[in-house]
Amino acid sequence: MEQHYQWIASQLNISVLQVKSTLDLLEEGNTVPFIARYRKEATKGLDEEQIRSISEHYQYQKNLAKRKEDVLRLIAQQGKMTDEILASVNGCTQLSEVEDIYRPYQQKRKTRASEAIANGLQGFADWMMSFPMEGEVKEKAKEYLNDKVETVIDAIAGAQHIIAEIIADDPDHRKMIRYAMLKQGMIVSKFKKGGVDEQQTYRMYYDFSERVSAIAPHRIMAINRGEEVKVLNVSLVFEQDIIMEKIIAKVVKNRNSIASSYVIDAIKDGCKRLAFSQLEREIRNLLSEKAHEQSIDVFSKNLERLLVVPPLKDKMILGVDPAYRTGCKLVVIDQTGKVLDIRAIYPHQPVNKRTEAMDELLMLCKKYPIDIIAIGNGTASRETETLIAEFIAQNKLNISYTIVSEAGASVYSASPLARAEFPDLHVEQRSAISIARRILDPLAELIKIDPQSIGVGQYQHDLPVSRLKERLDFTVSKTVNRVGVDLNTASQELLTHISGLNKTMAKNIVEYRDENGRFKDRSQLLKVKAIGEKAFVQAAGFLRIKEGKNWLDETAIHPESYPIVEQLMKQLELQNASEEQRISKLKSVNITQTAKALNSDEYTVSDIIATLLSPKRDYRDQYDGPLLRKDILTLNDLKEGMRLEGVVRNIVDFGVFVDIGLKNDGLVHISKLSNNRVRHPLDIVSIGDIVTVTVIGIDFLRNKVQLSLINEQ
Repeated sequence: MEQHYQWIASQLNISVLQVKSTLDLLEEGNTVPFIARYRKEATKGLDEEQIRSISEHYQYQKNLAKRKEDVLRLIAQQGKMTDEILASVNGCTQLSEVEDIYRPYQQKRKTRASEAIANGLQGFADWMMSFPMEGEVKEKAKEYLNDKVETVIDAIAGAQHIIAEIIADDPDHRKMIRYAMLKQGMIVSKFKKGGVDEQQTYRMYYDFSERVSAIAPHRIMAINRGEEVKVLNVSLVFEQDIIMEKIIAKVVKNRNSIASSYVIDAIKDGCKRLAFSQLEREIRNLLSEKAHEQSIDVFSKNLERLLVVPPLKDKMILGVDPAYRTGCKLVVIDQTGKVLDIRAIYPHQPVNKRTEAMDELLMLCKKYPIDIIAIGNGTASRETETLIAEFIAQNKLNISYTIVSEAGASVYSASPLARAEFPDLHVEQRSAISIARRILDPLAELIKIDPQSIGVGQYQHDLPVSRLKERLDFTVSKTVNRVGVDLNTASQELLTHISGLNKTMAKNIVEYRDENGRFKDRSQLLKVKAIGEKAFVQAAGFLRIKEGKNWLDETAIHPESYPIVEQLMKQLELQNASEEQRISKLKSVNITQTAKALNSDEYTVSDIIATLLSPKRDYRDQYDGPLLRKDILTLNDLKEGMRLEGVVRNIVDFGVFVDIGLKNDGLVHISKLSNNRVRHPLDIVSIGDIVTVTVIGIDFLRNKVQLSLINEQ
């Protein structure tokens, strides 16, 4: 166990004590958000991602230990265990190393070598590998002829198949080949004869090569997809002849032997036919796995940033789900998200009732004090944006509009959750409600949608579904708990993501609230069916109660720390202090001395003081809100060198897509994000950021715009 801790600590560059404490807390049933927020003294301040990594690395070590145990048992059962094999297996740090050692001993499906062994040719292969100096190979072969091995040629070929498999299965040979592929190998792609690539999506890979050790993950994903759709031929090229000569030099003890030429041919066959192709698949799978992990990581970071877009509080919103033939669905929601009105207008082709649409919009704006119009970014989005901009200008209204990502809205609108919430509405009407609510409270609305449907990543449809879902669910849980939720208004779906709660508990909380009215304090949670002390401890700090009996229930301070807060307030005489005095005293606190005086720890005291300085602070307030506009922009309005404000819509490995108000988002290539070298776009910007960009290229034919975050002027 200790060696597991040490290995994980070295991999993550943290202390063994942090690893052990974290794993102990997880073993006790504590959730990741709870540990990250309320057990910092034990983990020394590890965040959610570090805790997740510790858990995943530990699981890998457990799987590795189990596989070692299985392999040693299976080899021992064959009576082939040696001290050397035992030491080699126990010294492995990767599963692939264990599999290499076990490979010669595992039961294989029928191969040329296994068939040759079954035909009695093992002895002949062993004789060849002894490198005899006298005799004749063909004469020796006659000793192994039988009803299944009818000719000398068959006997020699069979023995060579056995030798080829021995060479290909040898762990040292595989290690040498693997190293060569990883360090000197090149991924090469060529246009496939007869391939069809009408949009020239894979044009840059028609004649492409890059080192295995340097190729970017997004290029791996693109090449893999190009190969899958039969546009590209892909191979891993390395110095095969040099590797084969090294293996020959190691294996062939005497080149003057009468069998050496036969063994050398077998070695080359074992390398080319077996080892090279097997390890090429392994390396390409390894590259794909790394690319998948990178894409999943980008997806999860993008999702997290999307979930923490600040809510537009106290705003009345008109949501618009644009369409052509079926019309634009309009929904008015109030400051709480309640639906006040539902309409439809038909301003676009083929109906083209533009005047009537303007009249309907004006009627709604007179009837309700609309603050913002939220337009979905799907079909007919930009035409609808033009309509809304003209409407605001013509009527001189003090209203702004914003473009809202529709990703996942249709999935949600047709889901059982949406049908239960709005059983009497059509799918398009539910979609308009979702669009409006996405700016009223993005987190509360977006958690209703399967994270995979939100579409803020790259090559998401090529990613392993279970792994993607696992990471995105983790991201949702982490974000919901960082923000916290109002216990008296949170939906059942939102409550499900709170630390320590499950679907049953969330349902019971809503039912208790419906039957008994508002929660007055956090301790009432213990009266809810199925919520015991353990669930309460895990969940309480993430559930807020506004205007309750205890003002601390509205903060992120955990109930277990309330006595510490009371002592601190007495010690600092904060009860009757003015706002200015309170802030001054809290900022002057010596954390180390105070923690000792309160019999607490520095992490807890620091968090308490930070919360007391801003007790009602929303975690999301540190981020940009939606970009609000009043006028329209077209491609013809653009000139190179123009500086524009835009919002980051998506981030991928090679750059950033920015909405500057056009039909298609502009691309800021990674090379145009900074004057300094950028490792990844996520190091510079996040989804939802409002940025100022320079137009550096306009492609009118393809409706594409190149942008730069560097002030090119």
